[in-house]
Formats: sequence, structure tokens, C-alpha cells
Amino acid sequence: MSKNKLYLIVLIACFSGYLYLFLTSNYSEGDQISVCIIKNATGYPCPSCGTTRALQSLFKGDLTGSLLYNPFGIILSVALFILPFWIGFDLATKRKSFYEAYNKIESVLKQKKIAIPLIILVIINWIWNIYKEL
Repeated sequence: MSKNKLYLIVLIACFSGYLYLFLTSNYSEGDQISVCIIKNATGYPCPSCGTTRALQSLFKGDLTGSLLYNPFGIILSVALFILPFWIGFDLATKRKSFYEAYNKIESVLKQKKIAIPLIILVIINWIWNIYKEL
């Protein structure tokens, strides 16, 4: 994937995430919009279910509540905060540090000794989401 295409995809994803958080910020927990295809089709939550509520809790300063909804929310909040600035820095300075980091991380994640434990963590989180009846 080219640098420009990656940067465009990541920026669109980040700003879409911000827009979705803004649009759903006034919903109470019972009124939460479910856009999860897996949950809507099966009635069971996916591994990332609860991430929106986790981000909303985190932005309100409730770290414990955020972790209880979904620990992926912490990772996503860091990404939503850092990535637009990192890409903006690269574009302003005509560097490609994010692109290089992305390619390096992608190659590391393809290694079985890294990928398998991460997949197990996702499965554990999925089981926990089902147990919590998100």
C-alpha cells in the first residue's frame, strides 16, 4: 500500500471515529446504538463490542469504567489521539516515519510468536464480552 493511501485511510478512520463518538455522546447506556453486525445478526457481542462506551467513559475520566466496558478502548483512544498528529507531522515535514513504523509493526505482527498470543487475548476479551452480556 502506498504511503498516501495509508495516510488517507487512517485519517478517514480517525475522523470517522471522532464523528461517531460525537454523534453518540448524548445517548445513555440503554439507548446506545448498535452498529455491530455480529451482535445484530447473532445476539452475541463481538470482541470489540463496548469500545464506544469505553471511549466515552475514558473521555469522561472514568478509567475503571472504560476498562470494564472494553480494554480495547484504551488502545483505540491512544490511536485516535496520536495518529492524526503523527501523520500531520509527517506531511508537514515530508517524512514517512508513520509509514515505516506501520510496515515494521505489520511485519512483526505476522510472526506466529506474536500473532498467536494476540489472537488468544482477543478471544479472551470476546469470551469476557459474552460473559458480561454486552
